[in-house]
Amino acid sequence: MGKVVRMYADSKYHNFKLYEWAAAHAKWDPEIVRRPEGTRGWVKLPIRWTVERTFAWLGRCRRLSKDREKSVLSSGSFIKLAMIQLMLHRLEPSDVDAEFRYPGPVAA
Repeated sequence: MGKVVRMYADSKYHNFKLYEWAAAHAKWDPEIVRRPEGTRGWVKLPIRWTVERTFAWLGRCRRLSKDREKSVLSSGSFIKLAMIQLMLHRLEPSDVDAEFRYPGPVAA
């Protein structure tokens, strides 16, 4: 894993508590992502869009749709698996979805 070199925050977090926490616990300053002056309505913010898009991709994985993991290690492992699956589908796209079949009767 790489080191965190920059911390982005929404304009909601432009307050003294965030700056105090970062000064006490981190070696970097928070950078507040603001919307452009004079804009109204929805605006695509480049850094925030990247994070929100990635969370949406991860949310499509059933195992990651809710946080039910007991440890951070298992949660991190499933995030890595989900991103590997995403990259594999980009490298070898599949235009055909698997055919759904109801399970047949179980022989006793």
